[in-house]
Amino acid sequence: MSTTRLLRAGIYARVSTSTKGQSVENQLLQLREYVQRRGWTIAAEYVDEGESGRKRSRPSLDRMMADAKRRKLDVVCAWSFDRLGRSLYNLVELGKTLHELDVQLTTLRENVDTTTTAGRFFFHLCASFAEFETDLMRDRIEAGLARARAKGVQLGRPKKFELPMDRILALRAQDRSINSICKELALPTTSVRRFLAKLATNV
Repeated sequence: MSTTRLLRAGIYARVSTSTKGQSVENQLLQLREYVQRRGWTIAAEYVDEGESGRKRSRPSLDRMMADAKRRKLDVVCAWSFDRLGRSLYNLVELGKTLHELDVQLTTLRENVDTTTTAGRFFFHLCASFAEFETDLMRDRIEAGLARARAKGVQLGRPKKFELPMDRILALRAQDRSINSICKELALPTTSVRRFLAKLATNV
C-alpha cells in the first residue's frame, strides 16, 4: 500500500526598510493558509525584516537555503518573487539551486509552481518582468529628479539656515518685539526666539 509523503514547507517573508503599507505578518498569514490548503506541513518560517531585496545575502534567506541543502525542506513558499529578491540573476540562481536540491518553489502572487515545466518557464518569465518593473521605476525616479533639477528645485538636505544676527540685535535694541522683528526680516519666530534665549544665557 503506497502512501503520499507529506511535503515539508519553508515559508519565507521579507519587508525592507523602505516598504510602506506591508507587514511580515500579513505575508505569513497568507502563506500559512496556502500551505494548509495544499496539505503540506510547515517545517520552518524564515523572516527578514529591514533587508533589501537586492542584497544577495540575508540572514533568514541564508538560513533557509542552508536548511534546503541539509534536505530539511521539500518546498519553499514566498508571497511573491520580489520578496525573494529584486535581481533577476539572483532569482534565477536561487531557483536553479532549489531545483538542483529537488526543492520546489511556489509564490502566491505569481501562482508559480516549479515542479512543472510550465511553472519553471513562468518563473523565468515573471522574474524578467519583476526586474523590468524595478528598472522602469528607477528610470522614472531618475527622470523626475532630472526634471526637478532643470527647474531649479533644490534636492537633498537643505543648506543650514543662517540668521542675520546683527540685524536682529539692532532691531531688538530698538525695543522691537520678536514678532515684529520676524515679520520685517521674514524669519521664523522659533529660530529667533531660540537665538535670543541662547544669547541671554551666555551673557
